[in-house]
Amino acid sequence: ELLQLLADVLALGETATWGIDLADGGAALAITLLLNHGQPVHYLSGRAIHRASESYRGEGKTDAKDAAVIADQVRIRRDLHPLRIGDETVTDPKILTGRRMDLVADRTRTVNRLRAQLAGIFPGLERALDLTNTGPLVLLTGYQTPASLRRTGRKRLETWLRNRKVLRADRLAETALEAAGRQHTSLPGEKLTAQMVHTLAREVLALNRQVAEIDKAIEARFREHQDFEVITSMPGLGVILGAEFLAATGGDMTAFGTADRLAGFGGVAPVPRDSGKISGNLRRPRRYNRRLQRVFYISALFSIRHCEDSRRFYERKRAEGKRHIQAVLALARRRVNVLWALLRDGRTYEPLPPTALAA
Repeated sequence: ELLQLLADVLALGETATWGIDLADGGAALAITLLLNHGQPVHYLSGRAIHRASESYRGEGKTDAKDAAVIADQVRIRRDLHPLRIGDETVTDPKILTGRRMDLVADRTRTVNRLRAQLAGIFPGLERALDLTNTGPLVLLTGYQTPASLRRTGRKRLETWLRNRKVLRADRLAETALEAAGRQHTSLPGEKLTAQMVHTLAREVLALNRQVAEIDKAIEARFREHQDFEVITSMPGLGVILGAEFLAATGGDMTAFGTADRLAGFGGVAPVPRDSGKISGNLRRPRRYNRRLQRVFYISALFSIRHCEDSRRFYERKRAEGKRHIQAVLALARRRVNVLWALLRDGRTYEPLPPTALAA
């Protein structure tokens, strides 16, 4: 049916330009067929279509009207992003990083549920444990109530933890027994809640294993990309954040044209808000790729800890009166220029530019 549609459209004229409001997912088959037949395809976001439809006659919303708006916008606009056939070394990290984000979100929700359930029967232990670590989770798979911990005792608990390869089992056992010694009251629903704590702790451990496995798959696929060494050479951009950068941008910097456009797409460049005689006003952008902004922001935070140049730049912005978030965003914007230049020239990051080293 899609091929027949393509033939019918081309029968109307020698050339055609296609517009679509989905860049992947359910539209992947249609996009691939069009690109494989040499057809230019332009992407128009759903938000842009919604805003553009307000300037057309009528308030109703139908598929036919949306299609007419898309076609008209593609006809008159020259700034739309053309879609291209995806590279396997980019498509695979995109799929894997998307799956990782889902797993991390599931793990966060499960940890929050675990905290809530444990606080309902054993608040002292919930306050004392860091449930993002493996050791406390292993502990909760076997012991969930103060009475069970007191019956076991420190030596037996420490041995039980060591048999399950828990690091610093002595400290964890001491912490758990101290919390158990401060609560001698059995709360309502303790038995059933303890079972739920046991189940949730096992679920978090299983999610941790899945995240670790997908991290290995991401690294394996990311290493096959030609820009792996360049991207990961940037301070703060490790394997996971580098793969997410690749997935968010497609890996082709020519699609953006300039570093300024990449920064705007990533939401780290302010946009002007001028009117009449008022100029120089800047505001945070509203339309940008949230996933890419997260990569830029978190990598900038990491670079402050591990890169002396980034730390000095951040401290200078703070001394100028900028708040923490503003200073980090300013650093992220500067780092976009550096990363852009590295990808353009195909070289890895160096603390000092080659000209300075030669001098």
